[in-house]
Amino acid sequence: MTVFFIGAGPGDPELLTKKAERIIGECPVCLYAGSLVPPEVVACAPEGARVLDTAPMTLDDTHKEIKIAHQNGLDVARVHSGDPSLYGAIAEQIRRLRADGIPYEIIPGVPAYAAAAAALGQELTIPEIAQSIVLTRVSMKSTSMPEGETLENFAKTGATLAIHLGIRNLREIERQLAPYYGADCPVAVAYRVGWPDQMLIRGTLSDIHEKIRAEKITRTALILVGPALGEVADFKDSALYDPAIPHVLRPKVKR
Repeated sequence: MTVFFIGAGPGDPELLTKKAERIIGECPVCLYAGSLVPPEVVACAPEGARVLDTAPMTLDDTHKEIKIAHQNGLDVARVHSGDPSLYGAIAEQIRRLRADGIPYEIIPGVPAYAAAAAALGQELTIPEIAQSIVLTRVSMKSTSMPEGETLENFAKTGATLAIHLGIRNLREIERQLAPYYGADCPVAVAYRVGWPDQMLIRGTLSDIHEKIRAEKITRTALILVGPALGEVADFKDSALYDPAIPHVLRPKVKR
């Protein structure tokens, strides 16, 4: 048997990859993170499959289910939101699988920042405005951040920031980022992106807190910060399609 860690994407069942859908449809055991993955995503599980919402379960609980499946030779679809490589909490699961000699495979999914950018209708890497994206989070009550991985340090780069798990800490985010980005730096908050009740809220570092407070958003939101989030019109075209810059697939255009 194999445990398949599957990235379910941000919530829209149609953003599930064909491979992910096929594997969920073949596994007799399906464990999915119900607080972040809608039931529609795992509706393709085979008839009679053991489908469990892991939201109320502990790591011991989920591993027990996997061990039972392993003993019975049953494949397991372990379905996570977004892409499991980012804040998927799969490292500790993999550690236990390796210790017990249980094989596993990872199926990537659409990450929240990509779905948010699509919903906002824009590119996050704009020539000479922003060419890097930092995927990070704030600690609050969750696991502490490694030394050096601070918002202030990331802000010094001027890169676009995709901040997870920080919606309750907007005042502190503003305090740390405003000295580097400016109080009028564009911010976009994507709440439950890909779900039917999705909300996209734009603002600046100085006013986004009040806008989010008015909507009573306290969880399941991604914060994007950086100049690329604004209505940037005056920027240089990418060199990718520049006729003056030939490459192996496009010879120099003769004038």
